[in-house]
Amino acid sequence: MLEIIAGILSGIVSGTGMGGGTILILILSLFMGVEQHIAQATNIIFFIPTSIIAIIVSIKQKMIKFKTGITITISGIIGASIGARLAQTMDAQNLKKYFGVFLGIIAIYEIYSLTRQYIFKEKTHNKT
Repeated sequence: MLEIIAGILSGIVSGTGMGGGTILILILSLFMGVEQHIAQATNIIFFIPTSIIAIIVSIKQKMIKFKTGITITISGIIGASIGARLAQTMDAQNLKKYFGVFLGIIAIYEIYSLTRQYIFKEKTHNKT
């Protein structure tokens, strides 16, 4: 049952374009006791179909810049190859720590962005 809930939550977040795999890895490693390497590899399997659905919906809504997308895709393939090889050489504890740092950086960025957005709204609201 937890697998179904994890899949649905991750799928919803993935469909919004925010990267549901991050949530999936967190659920698999923290709540289901799956080793970090296996959680990250499982995320790759999850990523393929959810990405295809998101791409189809985005194409229908004419939201994709294909030239930019192709450049990023090619670069991402190269980066994924390097990252997968690096992950294989690391022990699970270090991989978990790096993943935690990554999540922390994302959280700080999101808080900063929301704060800036709120401050900007307040400034423009007070001017009117």
